[in-house]
Amino acid sequence: MPTPPHEILPGVWHWRASHQGIGQDVGSYYLAEHGVLIDPMLPEGGVAWFSERGGVADILLSCRHHYRHSGGFVEAFGCGVGAPRSGLHEFTRGEPVQGFDPGDALPGGVVACEVGALSPDETALHIPAARALVVADGIVQWEPGGPLTFVPDFLMGDDPEAVKAGLAVAFERLLALDFEHLLLTHRDPVLGDGKDKLRTFLG
Repeated sequence: MPTPPHEILPGVWHWRASHQGIGQDVGSYYLAEHGVLIDPMLPEGGVAWFSERGGVADILLSCRHHYRHSGGFVEAFGCGVGAPRSGLHEFTRGEPVQGFDPGDALPGGVVACEVGALSPDETALHIPAARALVVADGIVQWEPGGPLTFVPDFLMGDDPEAVKAGLAVAFERLLALDFEHLLLTHRDPVLGDGKDKLRTFLG
């Protein structure tokens, strides 16, 4: 069962829901002031929860695989969907997705940041106002409070060590950004010390 959204930072809401395609819980986020959804699954309460809070103006995807339940939100609110331009080939069924590039300023004051390595469209979304960084699939945390880790090797193609090296370089670069909170899209966010934990993980 999906969890109800809860406010993890001022104006930033998080919830988890089971993703049938991968058999795991995944996380989604809502920037309430701007009506921006990030990598959305339907929470407990469905679209009605958002209707009671001003609706959804825009959806942002951190990678092409995170369209998730975006279609239901588009139908309910007529919102746009933004995804990394390098992953637009995924959307072949008329999904209303527009591409963005690294460095682009996005709705909600979000900035797209290149990660790559795991896939060309692997992207981090920096939310300066919340001092937060949304991470697509490059870094995960399987248990609350547990260690950060890369995804398993079998998800990294023919050369997992090269992918890990590329991800490490990308995340080292992202440590230059101003953030405290690491908003993971698999399971729960790392609040308060997300940057420190990422730095420790990278060694």
